[in-house]
Amino acid sequence: MQSKIALITGAGSGIGRAVTLRLLADGFSVILSGRREHALTHTITLSNAPAERCLIVPGDVREPRYVADLFSMIENTFGRLDLLFNNAGIARHQPIEDTCFDDWADTLATNVTGPFLCTQAAFRIMKQQKPMGGRIINNGSLSAHTPRPNAAAYTTSKHAITGLTKSTALEGRPYNIACGQIDIGNALTHITAEMGSGVIQASGSFQEEPVIDVQHVAAAVSNMAHLPLDTNVLFMSIMATKMPFVGRG
Repeated sequence: MQSKIALITGAGSGIGRAVTLRLLADGFSVILSGRREHALTHTITLSNAPAERCLIVPGDVREPRYVADLFSMIENTFGRLDLLFNNAGIARHQPIEDTCFDDWADTLATNVTGPFLCTQAAFRIMKQQKPMGGRIINNGSLSAHTPRPNAAAYTTSKHAITGLTKSTALEGRPYNIACGQIDIGNALTHITAEMGSGVIQASGSFQEEPVIDVQHVAAAVSNMAHLPLDTNVLFMSIMATKMPFVGRG
């Protein structure tokens, strides 16, 4: 039986790398997208997967031309796409009044435009392939529900992802396209390494926050990915039990 085909954006580090390695271990064939080719290559070296189940396509998902070429390569190489994990994203922490336009635009382009372009291209493939359908999982954030201080651009982008998730889930119904969102709190990656030394709270104070092993996030995405297409996790939150989120502020 042919392995299922998955595309992971931002596969060169952090959550993207962990999910890529988990899905390869699960038997998926995985296309790795990201801006740093050497990081994507390193992800592959960490797995024991055969070369024919790995395809590295470096580039920037903010660019429509790259996304078109990426999905064309997927069709030509594998003939179908079963799973898209929209994971690539950036986070900047600045007060609203100090957020320059370029940082705002870059955050929205990476965190919203990139996932939209990939979702649009994946939708077209999944709608036409036989058997029809597939699954799209968006990497949201707990900031899609409740913001941290000094993160207006990031919070706005993650609220937008929730809208994209709902719209994709709605429009995907007739075509067996399931779309869900995983909202992650304090998974230990290079981005969250600072949390052990203190993170600004709504009160203005700084507080150390607990983190979780990123492998738990990879396992959660794997669980969503293995569901039959008549079953969907629309929203999942996975977080450190003791992190200050519920009742934040």
